[in-house]
Amino acid sequence: MKKILFGAAMIAMAGLFSCNGAGSGDPKSVLISFFEALGKKDIAAARKLATESSKSMLDLMEMGMKSNPDKNAKDDKFDKDKMEFGEPKIDGDKATIHVKEKGTQEGTDFNLKKEGGSWKVAFDKSMMTDKMNEGMDKMKDSGAMDSLDNELKNDTTLNRMIDSLK
Repeated sequence: MKKILFGAAMIAMAGLFSCNGAGSGDPKSVLISFFEALGKKDIAAARKLATESSKSMLDLMEMGMKSNPDKNAKDDKFDKDKMEFGEPKIDGDKATIHVKEKGTQEGTDFNLKKEGGSWKVAFDKSMMTDKMNEGMDKMKDSGAMDSLDNELKNDTTLNRMIDSLK
């Protein structure tokens, strides 16, 4: 009888460890699943893997996909097979994972948070603002902003339009 109970307990434990629901498990597998969902344009699946605060950003993505389906059919920026996922840096109920496109040196950090005991991707406005600021800093560092500023200053049509508004 003890052997039967022990065997049943082992099977039950194996089942618990092998069943990772959406958002459970480790942060890296959740982020990879999130990329898989976005790569398939499956916003419903991505929502299950994202934080509550990410809903509005995913709604915007979904609207964009619906408004221009031809463009998005060719868009593979979320193809997980083209990405390298770093190891998670976990600090309590928050984690950060560095993701970069294979063959490049540049990447970005994705934040995950525990919500309801499960890891969720924080794909929200604050993340997008951080990414835009990083991009602007890179443009400044490379001198691209100075070049753009000079182009705008030397654009006579633009200058005439500005003068007409004064």
